[in-house]
Amino acid sequence: MASKKSQEQSPLMNAIIGVVGAIIVLIAAFFGINFSNDDSGTQIAPVLTERPSTRPTQIPANNPTPIPQTAGTGGTVQRINFAQGFGARKDFWQVYFTAPTGSSDRSTYVGGVDQAVIDAVNSATRTLDIAAFEWNIPRLTDAVLAAKNRGVRVRMVVDNEHTVDDSDSTIKTLIDAGIPMTYDNRSAFMHNKFMIIDSTLVITGSMNFTMNDAYRNNNNMIFMRSTRAVEAYQTEFDIMFGGTFGPRKPGHELSFSLDGVAVSIYFGPGDDVLSGLNNELQKAQRSIRFMTFSFTEDSIGNTIMARAQAGVQVSGIFETRGSQTDASELPRMFC
Repeated sequence: MASKKSQEQSPLMNAIIGVVGAIIVLIAAFFGINFSNDDSGTQIAPVLTERPSTRPTQIPANNPTPIPQTAGTGGTVQRINFAQGFGARKDFWQVYFTAPTGSSDRSTYVGGVDQAVIDAVNSATRTLDIAAFEWNIPRLTDAVLAAKNRGVRVRMVVDNEHTVDDSDSTIKTLIDAGIPMTYDNRSAFMHNKFMIIDSTLVITGSMNFTMNDAYRNNNNMIFMRSTRAVEAYQTEFDIMFGGTFGPRKPGHELSFSLDGVAVSIYFGPGDDVLSGLNNELQKAQRSIRFMTFSFTEDSIGNTIMARAQAGVQVSGIFETRGSQTDASELPRMFC
């Protein structure tokens, strides 16, 4: 395992990185994204209030690969553009991706997908529960503080070494404001990054609540306006807020269907995350696409390779660091 005092990723490590493979599998399998400029489906109440930007949108140079619609997602998906990022919305979900330029000039760190999180926090009227591995976005810190000051009940669960013990963190502002926090003081990681707003909206994904993860690293976020999703994430938050972490934490995996879309939610290490991922991958008939920061799990590698041998088209992107080692799945997958 990496040292708990590890630093944030650097964009100089030259890959399209940081999007957790499991999240991508879930997006592709469950949501059937097909980017377009209109949306004929039922819309959730908008979380993002977007203003037109004069800056060019940072999006992939090639046209996005079309993905067929799946059951329960009739119509098309509406695209969301940012100066530095992009996303889509449909029915009960929204998905966002960062689009880093590689700049280390923080004065350019504006117009990213972190604004969607800030807007969501600004919309909170009753409750705001946050689980954060890292935390240092000043405008997001200000939004959380403003929520507390207008009467929203705010609670946080954080990894101590990457928040309270990190000189770059802005968490002290929230501590000084009296926001209740539970710290994970173990040597292992409390690696969650999620929010629950007003018991109606869940924000989750690979993106830490940091400037680097919003503007220098490739990451994703999913917003779900779902009672069942809220129940699952609220259970996880309450367990950790009560001081239980790691293997002592009970499992409570959940599968349900919303708008005809199958959704499964797992929390490690209590839930059998590996079986969930492998079972989903084994269903693939046409294609598997993944992006992963760290990929060392042999069982997932075996499942993907077996599907490739069965004729499923497989393509993936690995983070450069750690990928060309004996522990990585890259060497045996590379072709």
